[in-house]
Amino acid sequence: MTAVELIGIEKQFGSTKACDAVDLSVKAGEIHCLLGENGAGKSTLMKILFGLYRADAGKVRVGGEEVHFRGPADAIAKGLGMVHQHFMLVDRMTVTENIIAGQESRRWGLLQTREARDSIVELSKKYGLHVSPDALIEDISVGEQQRVEILKALYRNAEILIFDEPTAVLTPQETHELFEVMRKLKADGKTILLITHKLRETMAISDRVSILRGGRNAGTLKTAETNPRELARRMVGREVILRVSRASAQRQEVLLQVDNLSMDAGNGTGLRQISCTVHKGEIVGIAGVEGNGQLELEEVICGLRTTDSGKISLASQEITHLSVSERRARGIAHIPSDRLRRGLVRQFNTSWNIILGSQWKSPFATGGVLRRQAIATHAAELITAFDIRGAAPGQAAGAMSGGNQQKLVLARELSRAPKLIVACQPTRGVDVGAIEYIHSRLVQARDDGAAVLLISAELDEIRALSDRILVMYEGAIIAEREENCPEEELGLLMAGHEVGEDADIR
Repeated sequence: MTAVELIGIEKQFGSTKACDAVDLSVKAGEIHCLLGENGAGKSTLMKILFGLYRADAGKVRVGGEEVHFRGPADAIAKGLGMVHQHFMLVDRMTVTENIIAGQESRRWGLLQTREARDSIVELSKKYGLHVSPDALIEDISVGEQQRVEILKALYRNAEILIFDEPTAVLTPQETHELFEVMRKLKADGKTILLITHKLRETMAISDRVSILRGGRNAGTLKTAETNPRELARRMVGREVILRVSRASAQRQEVLLQVDNLSMDAGNGTGLRQISCTVHKGEIVGIAGVEGNGQLELEEVICGLRTTDSGKISLASQEITHLSVSERRARGIAHIPSDRLRRGLVRQFNTSWNIILGSQWKSPFATGGVLRRQAIATHAAELITAFDIRGAAPGQAAGAMSGGNQQKLVLARELSRAPKLIVACQPTRGVDVGAIEYIHSRLVQARDDGAAVLLISAELDEIRALSDRILVMYEGAIIAEREENCPEEELGLLMAGHEVGEDADIR
């Protein structure tokens, strides 16, 4: 039985054709991945299915019946639910209040939540979506917030669930838990549409996969009958190098030195006597499960937080108490772990974002007056050099896909010929083509003599790029390993287990 059919769907935004005569058929009770690069049309297609957008042309059928949704309420009434990449939750409200919002039961003007709360607890137990119904959204983890979104859809009796890049904000452990939930939903007869660009996850969870490229369906395959290389080729339209090609590091003198860095983070993990070095011409990877002090280390090195004790030196000069701008002037580039909060101003256009931090310097300003033509020319050059697709100097950064936003940040930071690059989650939420590109630029920066500190929750990324690997656990560096360290050993170290004899941390 077919749960969903999209026939000849077309959608255009200005001069951009997001969906170009797309056909898609999803079987009832399957997990169907919608795979593609950022900007391929995946989210647009699913927003049309969920009633958030109206198609310019084409037909939508649900359960064999043609439908014309005027908005999400119509889709929900037809048994659809959508878990958005950016959660639609109110921080100051409880889990129960968020789930029942719009379907509240009142008596004598008072909100009645007991029966709804009992239903939520029952759904939580049934599908393994463990979260306290009385907790405030602002007090629970990102993974728990996602469970609230799933519960919200299930509370409204959704039989078809759309997940939009659900693992982009999750740790590996939370991703594993989410996939277990999906399998339970499938076993209960639910149909799941999963928007993603991650090949490993596609292979791990889906029954079938449809690939979108340039707004068109580039094929639907049974997952068991394909492989990551074939999927990547169909996504990008060419052969993609899935392994990073790099020569051995030509390590030079120490550029970054961190000595006995400690910081009390209050409710966070903090840092415990962190000592490490990064040489010119090498990439040092920080491996660890998120929440073990990586964010704190990133922010302390880049000047966004102050340390309680210890010292940070760059090229033998202490920078411990320098401001962010002073550190940037000394040659530190920062690719932040949260590009939307730390890396971009979404309302600003591409040109303004590309010169952030240098806007009052030559050639972008003279005598305190911005030189708009020089700025636009510089932006256009970097858009071409860094393959920022679909971008224009005057386009708002917030209108670009996640992968192209990340390339914009990369272009700004690397174009200044930095001495030290602090690259944090550099490929989070981007597709396989952009990952290949970002990796190649980081390796090129290393080969050009820069020192690179790579902080990533993706163990594959750490192993592919790093010349040395440091493992963080509970705010401390507990081990140092060479680039060829087995994945199993790193996994045990990341979980806090002692494995063999550790080398001295240099």
